[in-house]
Amino acid sequence: MTVAAQDGFQGRINPKSTLDAAAMRRLATLARVARLMDTALRIPGTRIRFGADSIMGLLPGIGDAAGALVGLAVLNEARKLGLPGNKQMQMLGNLATDAVFGSVPVLGDLFDVYFKSHRRNIQIILDHFELTHEDLNGR
Repeated sequence: MTVAAQDGFQGRINPKSTLDAAAMRRLATLARVARLMDTALRIPGTRIRFGADSIMGLLPGIGDAAGALVGLAVLNEARKLGLPGNKQMQMLGNLATDAVFGSVPVLGDLFDVYFKSHRRNIQIILDHFELTHEDLNGR
């Protein structure tokens, strides 16, 4: 990571400037994975989106475990980027919620369509570093 730049007016560190180009590329990759897991597909004629997490959840036990492993990889990357512990715990809570409720047969799959834990966790990271999805796509 690069040395953080100082904000000229208030002397605070600008979180966006703490990420180097390699970190931004890794974060962009994580955002693409989250999209694949949670919102890659749309039900025609509706605004309902779902992804691989919902489809994998149809396999009892195995699918939910695979989705949780992907979520843990995102969490590990957030740790490497320096995300504070309280935000990591919030991300872990999202994963736990998804794993617990997602493991309920049939209803859990519907819950996965709604909850989208991977996208929520990417948003926590983006908010912390004061980034938008456009910042990731532009690099």
